[in-house]
Amino acid sequence: MQAQPFEAAIFDLDGVIVDTAKFHYQAWRRLAGELGFAFSEEQNEQLKGVSRMESLELLLRAGGITDLMPEQKETLASRKNEWYKELLETLTPYDVLPGVRSFLGLLHSRGVRTAIASASKNAPLILEKVRIRPLFDVVVDGNSIVRAKPDPEVFLEAARQLGISPDSCYVFEDAAAGVEGAIRAGMRVIGIGDGKLLARAHLTVTSLEQLEPVFLLSHIGVNGHNGREEYTDEQ
Repeated sequence: MQAQPFEAAIFDLDGVIVDTAKFHYQAWRRLAGELGFAFSEEQNEQLKGVSRMESLELLLRAGGITDLMPEQKETLASRKNEWYKELLETLTPYDVLPGVRSFLGLLHSRGVRTAIASASKNAPLILEKVRIRPLFDVVVDGNSIVRAKPDPEVFLEAARQLGISPDSCYVFEDAAAGVEGAIRAGMRVIGIGDGKLLARAHLTVTSLEQLEPVFLLSHIGVNGHNGREEYTDEQ
């Protein structure tokens, strides 16, 4: 059987296009400190790709805090977000991750459409700060969806706005929740990062520098699976 056409590439933003994941962790760790407990990088992995309020719930659970009212939680989430936005103000075009611009250029040269699919409500600010908004045909973020990853809504909405069938889309994700959401959307998924943490992805790489669009079609078949692979610089 032949592989489905590769017509669209859909990217998570934080940790895939721009290294803002470190800012999230700094802000969540600061909030945890004010609440009286430590919050590790390992615990922070659970927050990747999920909504702000769900992230807060996971953090509070890690600290054993279960007695807050909804309005108190809103206040805490807003405080964390203000700290995060302060850190975002330091972003420059140099914070775009290695390989991103060249990979997007290759995609466009082959007629592949591109989209951002992010849970972040700060996506417009981030794209403005690093000056890459024109490189994406569509941006779907936390301001325009109801359900956060691993729900497939954000990916399906991106495909809808692109006018591309889900089975002709590749998703690039660094979070387990995002990988799961893309699979539920019926898309092929490339994990960016630790293959053990992204075990559900059809292919994992450590960086977009490793990829070319034609490589994807030779490694991933119909409906996204010829057997899961992990690709490193040594291969």
